Amino acid sequence: MSIKSPEAFRTISEVSKDLSLPQHVLRFWETKFVQIKPIKRGGGRRYYRPEDIRLLKGIKILLYNDGYTIRGVQKVIKENGTKKILMQVDQNKNFTNSEISNNDLGETNSITNYNISETKRKKLLNVLEDLVELRKKLDTDK
Repeated sequence: MSIKSPEAFRTISEVSKDLSLPQHVLRFWETKFVQIKPIKRGGGRRYYRPEDIRLLKGIKILLYNDGYTIRGVQKVIKENGTKKILMQVDQNKNFTNSEISNNDLGETNSITNYNISETKRKKLLNVLEDLVELRKKLDTDK
């Protein structure tokens, strides 16, 4: 299999593999985030542009690493736009930490409302890993 250029469009299976997310999660995120707009070709096949993939990475970081809820990420996108998230992904920075350092203390409170403790985040990540393993077992049993 040949290696695609960074500018090439990717299928949902390629994006799923790159982001370590099930395909159904990507489809679900399309319903929750109108900014994710893969091109759909014949038969409904999805093709993600590089900027779609970067946005998906940013959303994944906010949800899984920073502890945001879907509604919280929607609020971040509404308040800051997608360019801020794309810049964070490109610079490989943690969105929440850079926001806190760039804002005064009064504005920080709206951001920290979406954070969870490190202990809870680790527990949730363990649950997620268990669910992914169970999903793999279910998929192999079919």
